[in-house]
Amino acid sequence: MTTPPVTVSDQATAAEAAVRMTEEAVGCVMVTEGDTLCGILTDRDIVMRGVACAAGPDEPVTRLMSTPVVTVSASDDLDVAYQLYRREDIRRLPVLDGGRLVGVLAIDDLFADALQRLADLLGPVSWSALREQPDSRPRRRSAP
Repeated sequence: MTTPPVTVSDQATAAEAAVRMTEEAVGCVMVTEGDTLCGILTDRDIVMRGVACAAGPDEPVTRLMSTPVVTVSASDDLDVAYQLYRREDIRRLPVLDGGRLVGVLAIDDLFADALQRLADLLGPVSWSALREQPDSRPRRRSAP
């Protein structure tokens, strides 16, 4: 996950959020009121709910953000995140620890995890195959 999460105040404007996304090279910001997560604002939200609807740069982020926010607990197993991604059709998952925002788990993080798990499985299998001597006996065909 990405930590610390990139946040903007619930008092921020669309322009301020866009600048923050640009500065941090991220596609979304968490909208917070103090320590409380209020919503998530993506670059797509700014385009679809803002620009496409003729909202100006001074539009409050609270009018553009997605809410309620689907979250995962820091103590949850990674499989919980996989299930949430499948069920909720989301790309970013805020991570909470005791109700406090501590990070963001992006779908790209899960792709990296899946690739690492695959590599962990393939490594020993590949090594084993490389160490085996070719079998000179004819192979038996199994019946259909």
